[in-house]
Amino acid sequence: MTMLELTLTGADVLRPDGMERGGALTFAGGEIQTARAGRAIDLSGYRILPGIVDLHGDGFERHLAPRRGAMKQMGEGVIAAEAELAANGITTAVLAQFYSWEGGLRGPEFADQVFEGIKAARPRVVTELIPQLRFEIHLLDAYDDLPSQIAQWQVPYVVFNDHLPHDRLAQGKKPPRLTGQALKAGRNPDVHWQMLKDMHARRPEVPAALDKLAATLGAAGICLGSHDDHSAGDRITWRNRGARISEFPETMEAAEAAKAAGDAVILGSPNVVRGGSHKGNASALDLIAMGLCDALASDYHYPSPRRAALMLERSGLLDLAGAWRLVSEGPAQILGLEDRGRLAAGLRADLVILDANGQIAATFSGGRVSYMSGDVAARFLT
Repeated sequence: MTMLELTLTGADVLRPDGMERGGALTFAGGEIQTARAGRAIDLSGYRILPGIVDLHGDGFERHLAPRRGAMKQMGEGVIAAEAELAANGITTAVLAQFYSWEGGLRGPEFADQVFEGIKAARPRVVTELIPQLRFEIHLLDAYDDLPSQIAQWQVPYVVFNDHLPHDRLAQGKKPPRLTGQALKAGRNPDVHWQMLKDMHARRPEVPAALDKLAATLGAAGICLGSHDDHSAGDRITWRNRGARISEFPETMEAAEAAKAAGDAVILGSPNVVRGGSHKGNASALDLIAMGLCDALASDYHYPSPRRAALMLERSGLLDLAGAWRLVSEGPAQILGLEDRGRLAAGLRADLVILDANGQIAATFSGGRVSYMSGDVAARFLT
């Protein structure tokens, strides 16, 4: 695809060593250059920052399945989701898709459609899309085929989840909202209830199966993580399996254990924007203040990474460079993407242009326009 050759002048540019006031940024061939080249665009009054790398987001679901059974062309839904990503300054997006006993939009059949849709859409979009598989660990019958499926889907990132209500099941009590969950999955509630009990009964088989699966995936170069670590013990167990990413740890204890061992901690940017977890878990603001956060992810709301970074700057908790690093360089490093996350010569021309109000004016991914709107467009088109 044709890539632009431009020199952006007059803007404040967030460089690795700090903000360059009224600076110039040149890119050509999809990369940031040192020497000026191409047409000059005056961006006085704007700020240029590294493109957002979103490590975990499932906000794309509303585009793929706006109503049950309504969306059959997954590729078209992915393209619509990519437009939302670009409009929110995201240049690299991890699309987190469940593979779960919960069924429906989280079921294995839907996961297959989503991953095939991502593969089909990739050549047609500008934003780099990275599929993530969120695997429910009590699906023991799926273990044998999963590595080959992951290879077929071209999934480089797997996170392990456990959403079984073990406490209720151990007491023989039905979990709340069981009937609604069953109907959403297309199951008879009694069949669904029995399925939960059967999976809980096989709980002792899970650790050994997980050890084998994690070793197989790790040997294949798959990046592994765990979701909702609750304790230091949880983190140690997952680390020993090679899962060195802790997504959304529920407690400070779990986050501290991860950080102490050099594991990456990802927190939800909506938690920052809301001022706390909607589930009553550890506050992202508290964890950030203690230095226990390596990256912020969109989770379920794509505008939140930008908003969270700017809120952290305004609050004085971090300066802009430190806050923006949590949504750019930090997540890029976690995934081993050394070619992005900073505005430096030789790196990908992934950048976002903010107006004076902190709103997204334009987004470039790999030196190509993925989003542009409003007054800034006139500066590029005239």
